[in-house]
Amino acid sequence: MPELLQKLLIVCPLLFLAGFADSVAGGGGTISVPAGMLAGIPIHTVYGTNKFAMSAGTCMSVFKYGRSGNIHWRAALFASAGALIGSHLGARLAMLLSEKYLSYCLMVLLPAAALFLTFNRGFGQNPVQKNLSRTREAAYAICIGLGVGAYDGFFGPGAGTFYIILFCSLLGTDLLHASGSAKVVNLASNLGALTAYILGGKVWFAVGIPAGICAVAGSYLGSSLAIKNGARFIRPIMAVMIALLLIKIISDFIL
Repeated sequence: MPELLQKLLIVCPLLFLAGFADSVAGGGGTISVPAGMLAGIPIHTVYGTNKFAMSAGTCMSVFKYGRSGNIHWRAALFASAGALIGSHLGARLAMLLSEKYLSYCLMVLLPAAALFLTFNRGFGQNPVQKNLSRTREAAYAICIGLGVGAYDGFFGPGAGTFYIILFCSLLGTDLLHASGSAKVVNLASNLGALTAYILGGKVWFAVGIPAGICAVAGSYLGSSLAIKNGARFIRPIMAVMIALLLIKIISDFIL
């Protein structure tokens, strides 16, 4: 069997699953990046090719959520602006500090987030009226983008999940609108990173294009189910993705 076909048989089904999960609850990178590594693709090419494929999937998610009216565009665009700055700062910080310090924090925060979602079944079910002025709402959105964007630039996995939780907690959006809005922010940061990878020659298009098609298909199915079923579908997927992220962090720390 040709080497390329072997890699596609490993990567494509997992990218479908990653696109599905990412379109619902974020965290698709916890599936898509290991998929490329499992296929034996060099690590920097894994990151670049993954960004290409998952950006295609995120475009589909933005289209689906936007067409159904489930994106809070004002908050999403302000958060995107913050994320572009935050991801740059986070990447610079990563050059100075070890990731292990953030891993320690996440080992506490992630189980707490999973327990919160488990025992607060009404979280994100309906929008919460925060009575925020337009200025304060924009400021909160920028802060969300800055904070999670910095995390994304420094460490990365699960950024979409954190966007969803913070959109609900600080802006009072329901889980469905938070998920849709998070995809806009994810797309902005993904495209910024993808540009760098393409210019650096780190995107393997022979893998990335078929994988991107699978990610688009997964994103279409995931976003369709999320739009149809709302918070009761999104919440358990979020809990699963948080658990996968925690497992990844612990395994990376041990190994």
